Amino acid sequence: MSEPKNPTPAADTYKGWVFKWTNYIKGYQRRWFVLSNGLLSYYRTQAEMGHTCRGTINLATATITVDDACNFVISNGGAQTYHLKASCEVERQRWITALELAKAKAARLQAESDDSGDDFPSSSLPVAPGQGGGSQNSEVQAALRTLGSKVEDLSTCNDLISKHGSALQRSLSELDNLRLPGEAGDKFRQVTERATLFRITSNAMINACRDFLALAQAHNKRWQKALLAEREQRVRLEEALEQLAKQHNHLERAFRGAAQANAAPDNKGATGPGKGEASDEDDDNEFFDAVEEAPEFITVPADPQFHKRSSSSASGFNTEMCSDDQSLNDEPLAMNQELPSQDLVPLKKRRTRIPDKPNYSLNLWSIMKNCIGKDLSKIPMPVNFNEPISMLQRLSEDLEYHELLDKAAKCHSSLEQMCYVAAFCVSAYSTTVYRTGKPFNPLLGETFELDRRRESGYRSLCEQVSHHPPAAAHHVISERGWTLRQEITVASKFRGKYLSIMPLGTIHAVFAKSNNHYTWKKVTTTVHNIIVGKLWIDQSGEIDVVNHTTGDRCHLKFAPYSYFSRDIARKVTGVVMDKDGKAHYVLSGTWDEKMEFSRVMQSSRGGENGTEGKQKTVYQTLKARELWKRNPLPDGAESMYFFTALALTLNEPEEGVAPTDSRRRPDQRLMEDGRWDEANSEKQRLEEKQRSARREREREAASQRASSQSEEGVPHDNYKSRWFDRCEDQITGEQIHIYNGGYWEAKELGSWEGCPDIF
Repeated sequence: MSEPKNPTPAADTYKGWVFKWTNYIKGYQRRWFVLSNGLLSYYRTQAEMGHTCRGTINLATATITVDDACNFVISNGGAQTYHLKASCEVERQRWITALELAKAKAARLQAESDDSGDDFPSSSLPVAPGQGGGSQNSEVQAALRTLGSKVEDLSTCNDLISKHGSALQRSLSELDNLRLPGEAGDKFRQVTERATLFRITSNAMINACRDFLALAQAHNKRWQKALLAEREQRVRLEEALEQLAKQHNHLERAFRGAAQANAAPDNKGATGPGKGEASDEDDDNEFFDAVEEAPEFITVPADPQFHKRSSSSASGFNTEMCSDDQSLNDEPLAMNQELPSQDLVPLKKRRTRIPDKPNYSLNLWSIMKNCIGKDLSKIPMPVNFNEPISMLQRLSEDLEYHELLDKAAKCHSSLEQMCYVAAFCVSAYSTTVYRTGKPFNPLLGETFELDRRRESGYRSLCEQVSHHPPAAAHHVISERGWTLRQEITVASKFRGKYLSIMPLGTIHAVFAKSNNHYTWKKVTTTVHNIIVGKLWIDQSGEIDVVNHTTGDRCHLKFAPYSYFSRDIARKVTGVVMDKDGKAHYVLSGTWDEKMEFSRVMQSSRGGENGTEGKQKTVYQTLKARELWKRNPLPDGAESMYFFTALALTLNEPEEGVAPTDSRRRPDQRLMEDGRWDEANSEKQRLEEKQRSARREREREAASQRASSQSEEGVPHDNYKSRWFDRCEDQITGEQIHIYNGGYWEAKELGSWEGCPDIF
């Protein structure tokens, strides 16, 4: 079997086909091995390199042994052992040489990492990938790391040269002291001078290389800004070109319409159909420069005279829909007009700052390398990766833009209401754009209340109802006519280069006035650059927001980030349709900035577009208007975990909350105060206490099964949540937890009987 042509073993990356022992049935099987950055990974095929790694060994702690002419073994101490066989002895020697060099380099980097506590260069600059600089920054940093590695090699050579040069000079000095004849003495002095010059020259070469590296690092930030400015300018030019193309197309339509009207001034009955035919004919000739493969539909500006013709039956929109559109755009919302005056009672002043995040260093890869392919909810992690709020509090952050639901409750049209609900669904992700910290996993029975009835008219309660799998139940009721409930189970997988977080569960929003019941699910969150580079977050997937009362539906698509796409980063698009599938609104924007809506006046099937030859739907829309916009972050947010104004108040101590409230959690409080070592110790104590309580419940359940002499109907863990009851959802058919009432009454009485002792 032929081998591919590989790079030299001295290169940073070495790859090729090697036979790997699998089992006694299949024996040796051919696998594609890649050696890079001190890690040896293998795949079944080369095509799998982009998505599925079958195994990885860190060579820094591995041993490499040779069995015979073609066989060799790589092991990291028993957990992982690869028995490999090359196609020939020469190929085996190439791999052994490359592996030994990579192992030496990895061991040296690990030693440096242990000394400094940080694998990442201090010159790394956070450039968000959505801003167009992520790829360029990675390339620049990679180039700098390569230069640094080469300078280290040169420095090693310099030390050797200095060592041997000094030894040579000592030997020559000893010979010179022997007082040799004049001519021989002159020769020795010449040799000594040349040796001294040689050492000085080599030192100068090393210093020049160091100066070059320092200069490259100093100019790194300037290069990044220049690249970012170029990309932004290109995007602006593309947007301007797209607008010019649309305006040109619109002018052609208007000109053809005017020409047809002049050609048949007396035949008014044929004017309408004539325009319609011209419009249908033009659909095949429209110019859409900015269309990529990803969009499922295209929007173009509607004819400016379309709203005048919409009063006729041919337009398909009645006067009621037009009035709804006007209310969606122009109706001012008096948020507190139905509530009694609160001027007499001052509102509680909430905090606007928390202690700054300490600059503690930690080797991320030393912990994450053992988590590949595992569920991170089952792996204990130090607080160094956390942010000082729990998952229950993070779930409550969905209410950051609760006013969207307040506006939705005032809507008279279900389609208009759907726009606000969809915007609320997207707004929940705006708080995650810079939040790379992991929230604390709640303890079983932990709760969190968010009472904003006086400020915003709602009350929220969360409870951790299950530990394996981790599940949190959430219930919100608002005095402004809506109720929100959800039960979210978070599944997470570490894939080596990125971390996928998949929320499982359904979110329900019910409006009292219209009795409209909406449901939707969350998309997948991905944390990139786990091993090397600046962490950044992306949201991708599709969401269907469904009104189970009317049958209306909104399909939202979160486009994954792509450096090669001309679209804006973090893009979200959606279409609001009635039960018959007729589009009424188009939504567009980004999940980290804003969402806009446009009323659909007419739709048609466009020409073939995309690699699969699918037809795109073309929507003619009115001018887009803003539906939601993200609030700016507080001053100094970068030193406060990038918390929003609401997030800063979530862990603020409050009197009268339940003894199980997240605000009372000691390890979380210690971390917020910057006492991370104490927080880690306290976290271990709480987790051990939770494990002891679980073992006690399992013993009680086992005793009940033994006494009943039957395992049917007796659970392995008899835990029952305090404020939520398990039942079947009438809408989705899922097993969920529903709020059983009584929490706020217990708070008023100050009676917390039945709450577990978890802290």
